[in-house]
Amino acid sequence: MTAGWPFRRSGTTPTGRLPLRGADLVLIAMQSLWARGRVSNNTLLVVQCDAPIAPERIRRALDRFLGSCPWPAARLRRPFPWGKLHWAAGPPAALVPPPVRRRSVASYAELHRELEAELNSPIDPRRDPPLRFLIVDCGPEPATAQGFLVLTWFHPLMDPRGGQNLLMQLAHLDSDEGDAPRAGAPPSFVPDPDPRPLRERGRLGRRSLRYMRTLAPVPPVSPGTGLTSPGLVRFRQEGFVEDQSSARGERATREITWRLALVGKAMAGLWDRRGLPAVPFLVPISVDLRPKGDAGPTFGNWLAFHFARFSPAETADVAGLARALRAQMADAVRDGQIDANAVAMEFLHYRPLALMRRYLPAGSSGETFSFNCADLVEFPATLERLFGHSVVNAYHVPAVLPRPGIGVFFNRCAPTNNLVISWIDGAVSEEEVAQIVEVVRDGMEWTRLP
Repeated sequence: MTAGWPFRRSGTTPTGRLPLRGADLVLIAMQSLWARGRVSNNTLLVVQCDAPIAPERIRRALDRFLGSCPWPAARLRRPFPWGKLHWAAGPPAALVPPPVRRRSVASYAELHRELEAELNSPIDPRRDPPLRFLIVDCGPEPATAQGFLVLTWFHPLMDPRGGQNLLMQLAHLDSDEGDAPRAGAPPSFVPDPDPRPLRERGRLGRRSLRYMRTLAPVPPVSPGTGLTSPGLVRFRQEGFVEDQSSARGERATREITWRLALVGKAMAGLWDRRGLPAVPFLVPISVDLRPKGDAGPTFGNWLAFHFARFSPAETADVAGLARALRAQMADAVRDGQIDANAVAMEFLHYRPLALMRRYLPAGSSGETFSFNCADLVEFPATLERLFGHSVVNAYHVPAVLPRPGIGVFFNRCAPTNNLVISWIDGAVSEEEVAQIVEVVRDGMEWTRLP
């Protein structure tokens, strides 16, 4: 392994132990509902390039990266039943890089099967590296094949923005012959601890707990409610372009509140067809804690959560619902509730998994949320070339858990708007997913890519 600048927890402190963040702990606690089954908690970042990628370039960049930061080769540890869950890494010379595998397929249908297999192959973070790479050459002829780079990670390792940061760091190491990182100083791979005193954080945590207990007086229902034998994770991805003749304007439709209102309308239709109880929807909305315009930390889910609440009946007026959801979020920011929620999650460190769930809305009932919905950020323009090839498109595919059983995710890569729906086989059908896609496409006034 190439010797590099010493790996660091932040910009200043070397360490071989990285505690999980509060959002990471919540992701593990949710998965623990299905501890007896091999339920996937993976996230995929799929990058389509104009030609196949050489695995040697990725392996070389990874080797150089591990000389500076060990977390891609770390293991999840807990020293005693109620101890801190953390990523543990040995000395750089002992680190084993994550696997880099290669496949060749003749069609997009075969590619999709490979991606679903990757999504459903769970990472055991106690025994395996928390991330892995898959290169897929797609095309009937090697000379004209496109290359797909698939970065798969155990979701509590990092959020989608972190996955993109990691690719940027590897791309820099691939293109630069020196060992120094970009700008000549170690990047902040993980965030620094909250500097506020324990008394202040404790007050915020108690406030959040009181708030959580008011969110779901009636436990939410979801397509996964009552599902006793969940199947595999499935997904559907489609690319769209914006209708330039639309009078609504790009800015309004790019807001998460508009997109959530549209998804809510699609889900209300699903609820009606299924005859599900019309109890209020409860949906967690992730809020990126990185400063605006800052790449921020790579590892750890650097997120807080806002909990959107609305009834299926409210989705009949999408524009009105979007305004109401925007007001909800503005109130939560003004009142400091999102910050309090982020602080409260950090206090889960010394809780066993079963107790962690009790701190979530309706967590003690075994229910989670009505559905998942997120805008997974824009793919950075600085990655228009990757490992020697031009990037054509890139999108994220997060696995969803058996409850709620379905999630709708947006991201943008240059002019392409990607819509990804992940679901659990048995929770919804392909036909129901297709109906959701059409409701969203029509409401966004998008046109399918040819």
